[in-house]
Amino acid sequence: MSVLRQLSDELAALAARAAPAVVGLVHRRGQGSGVVLAGDGYILTNAHVALAAREIVVRIGGRVEAKAELVGADERTDLAVVRAQLGRASALALAEERTLAVGQLVLAIGNPLGFDRSTSLGIVSALHRDLPTPGGGGLSGLIQTDAAINPGNSGGPLLDADGRVVGINTAILPYARGIGFAVPARTASWVAAVLIQKGEVKRPRIGVLARSEDSRDASRAVRILGVEKDAPADRAGLAKGDLLLRANGDATATLDDLQRALALSAGPELLLEVLRGEEIRALRVRPEAARAA
Repeated sequence: MSVLRQLSDELAALAARAAPAVVGLVHRRGQGSGVVLAGDGYILTNAHVALAAREIVVRIGGRVEAKAELVGADERTDLAVVRAQLGRASALALAEERTLAVGQLVLAIGNPLGFDRSTSLGIVSALHRDLPTPGGGGLSGLIQTDAAINPGNSGGPLLDADGRVVGINTAILPYARGIGFAVPARTASWVAAVLIQKGEVKRPRIGVLARSEDSRDASRAVRILGVEKDAPADRAGLAKGDLLLRANGDATATLDDLQRALALSAGPELLLEVLRGEEIRALRVRPEAARAA
């Protein structure tokens, strides 16, 4: 068997395994996609899909239809969870490990323009992309891919060569070709869990301006660009220029890692490991509730 034939057969098998867990979401203003997370009907999708209308209909394989109810949405990450009575539905798990590299093959499955369970092949074009959103905010830490993503793909899975969900397709650049974006599965995993448990994501604040960047050893970390006076970070001793390496023992390669630690911390304090010059320091910060918009 030729290498191309073997690759073709493996991709076909991968798509066949994953497709039953991908659903179409239809509302009055259009359509989107979703990933069934559990057999009891929890479906992960984009916030801009779930919040587009009061009523959403879930279509499975273009045939079975069920009304979905909103469980919760988080516009900061453009993720949402809805729930529908689906009977015995296939499900896909989200891959939390950081295994993606630029150049790896990925498949996008979704409901573009109403064409149910369409599958496209591409590669990971880049990682850690930031994208402004129409409301003046932005999405950070996105996966960029050249797998074909069109209106309606939003909320569908991006799969790696092992069939793991590594991202949730979320956006395209309408004036470009081959530039699509997905929310990393690591982000989607914790956001979905919080939405299912609490219906919303509350983000405690420590009062810093920061960005993710490459560190000297070629890994990534969070650079502190500014510290708000008298904010929790200021009281804890965090300073402009510090490189945040860990929060509660977990590496902070991206801003989302910091948000994850803040949102999931069980205690009143967060233990931060920062690099200042050549010295690694341990700081304890006590986050405060986010300010009302």
